Amino acid sequence: MLSTVLIIIGILLLLAVILSVSDNLLQIEAQKSGIDINKEDVGVIPKFSFGKSTPKAPAFIKSGSYHKLKKGFDIKLDKEADNVALPAAINTFAVRPMDYRGIAPIPKLEVEVGSEVKAGDPIFYNKANPDIKYVAPVSGEVVEVRRGAKRAISEVVILADKKMNYKSISAPDLGKVSREELIKFLMANGGWPFINKRPFDVIANPEETPRDIFVSAFDTAPLAPDSAILLKGKEKDFQMGINVLAKLTDGDVHLGLNGATDNWMKDLTNAEIHWFTGKHPAGNVGVHIHHVAPIRGKDIVWTLSPQGVASIGALFTKGYLDLSRRVAVAGTSLNKTGYINTYMGANVGEILSDNLVEGNNRIIAGDVLTGRKVSAEDFLSSETDQISIAKEGDYNEFLGWLLPLAPRPSASNTYPNFLFKDHKFEPDTNTRGEKRAFVVSGQYESVLPMDIFPQHLMKAVLANDYERMEGLGINELSEEDIAICEFACTSKQPLQKILRQGLDMMREQL
Repeated sequence: MLSTVLIIIGILLLLAVILSVSDNLLQIEAQKSGIDINKEDVGVIPKFSFGKSTPKAPAFIKSGSYHKLKKGFDIKLDKEADNVALPAAINTFAVRPMDYRGIAPIPKLEVEVGSEVKAGDPIFYNKANPDIKYVAPVSGEVVEVRRGAKRAISEVVILADKKMNYKSISAPDLGKVSREELIKFLMANGGWPFINKRPFDVIANPEETPRDIFVSAFDTAPLAPDSAILLKGKEKDFQMGINVLAKLTDGDVHLGLNGATDNWMKDLTNAEIHWFTGKHPAGNVGVHIHHVAPIRGKDIVWTLSPQGVASIGALFTKGYLDLSRRVAVAGTSLNKTGYINTYMGANVGEILSDNLVEGNNRIIAGDVLTGRKVSAEDFLSSETDQISIAKEGDYNEFLGWLLPLAPRPSASNTYPNFLFKDHKFEPDTNTRGEKRAFVVSGQYESVLPMDIFPQHLMKAVLANDYERMEGLGINELSEEDIAICEFACTSKQPLQKILRQGLDMMREQL
């Protein structure tokens, strides 16, 4: 009798596995064919709905769609940027070719050491598309051209004038200009490099027309700046930037807002408003695309940062390319936290002058999940709007894996601090373990609010399985989307690096 029961149980389990695998494979093939599996009942196993209710939006949301995300994980770190302007004397700035994915590592320079430039003057262009100009953020003298491996240009350094001089620009009438003329204007005057495209998250191709354009106006990453502070005083520029983008697509301009708080951007015109609440990465533009209008088949979507939109708008409202920026400086190893008023590509050491606490600290340009390690001699990337400071984790913790007593950010409930939901941590860079076997754990799916299988996708990249990579949703992802999975990964896999490898492989097949 017992053996018969065990055999029946075994058969049922085998059937369940076969049905589950078949269901997943059918969904993958459906996605490859452009079918939206969120709207269509695709699979071996029928989908049943028992009176699912639409989440109730906060009272201040009067229009636009509302999305309440259940998955994600907030890494709560201490010493966010205070809403104060910090003084800083910043004299050197740089334009970095490596900031722009999709261009050659050795672009064609239009300046040389000793050249005098105005803010908005061309610095270099990509030889594959010489019409797209990459311009100076400030006026001054070109004092250095730094090179890296194989003579690739790493930075073109400019010593800024005390008084800013701008290249004067005559903007066309937005109501009369054609799309083709508008594109040529943006390419010639430094506005085009702010536009990225998905799939691949590279500089947009001006010969392509996007299905839609997406802008996320809030950030949920650790110690992220407040977009309302970043855009303060640039409200008209931002609205004009939205108007410009609306002429570049046959579809819609989608604007993602934080559904946890009221926002002046809800009254913007020429944009479809979408409110999102949830844990990180709820503020990522990739998450917004996935929930509003996923990328299917050969779809192309363009994305921009909020300050990039404002810079494009300034071409029309101010008559020059305004590359002024606010940068949040945050972290427990700072004397003061706050916002620095500067320009794109500012020198890191001058931003942090006399503000770092003594000790072995790591300076991160960006957030702690996706930012890059920099030194005082480095410069901010074109899209960087925060500097995070963390202590170096250059120590070994005795039996740390066996006695997990010290509070630390963790997506698991292994550590006792999970009982204190609002506790903020002082981070360090210790990975607490080395790279391990890449095991299927389900951790990624628990923190990524997207209907994809990231663990299977990563393995498809490592196996060079192009069809499976596409079917599993690689076209919707960028490094920032998968960063929270890397944080949660027990196997300590470099998921962002693996994803970029896969995206570059897919792009090379075009």
